[in-house]
Amino acid sequence: MTKRSSKSLLLFMAMGLVSGLLSPIQTSINSQLRETVNSPFVASFISFLVGTTLLTIICLVVERRLTFQLKGVGRIPWWVFTGGALGVLFVTSNILLLPLLGSAMTVVLALCGQMIIALIIDHFGFFGVIPHPINRYRMIGVLLMLVGVFLIQRF
Repeated sequence: MTKRSSKSLLLFMAMGLVSGLLSPIQTSINSQLRETVNSPFVASFISFLVGTTLLTIICLVVERRLTFQLKGVGRIPWWVFTGGALGVLFVTSNILLLPLLGSAMTVVLALCGQMIIALIIDHFGFFGVIPHPINRYRMIGVLLMLVGVFLIQRF
């Protein structure tokens, strides 16, 4: 690995870490929004509306467009278009769970679920991902996360 590629890797890892830091903040903010508007679904809608507005501005400023070519769209697998719906389920679930479970438990359960499905996706190469077989070290990592869930719930 070259110095340049290792620096790039570190930058991307830092971006992943920051992204992870933002998730509990977003969940806490959206949960407070739920209290304000008295609905988890309206809170989720407002959250996505603000996100859509920001993305519209970013597309116009950076890409200078909002359009895309429909050529070949019929050949794209149907599941490629489910990301937004999955985002709604994730955000709304977090809004519902945070007041019941607290921030730490909500986040750690979501993270454990993400790790379990990520290992399955990696192992089988689902969704065009380059396969990375499950091995004992990856399994130990998930088991340690599950121990963490127990410890956070218990104490």
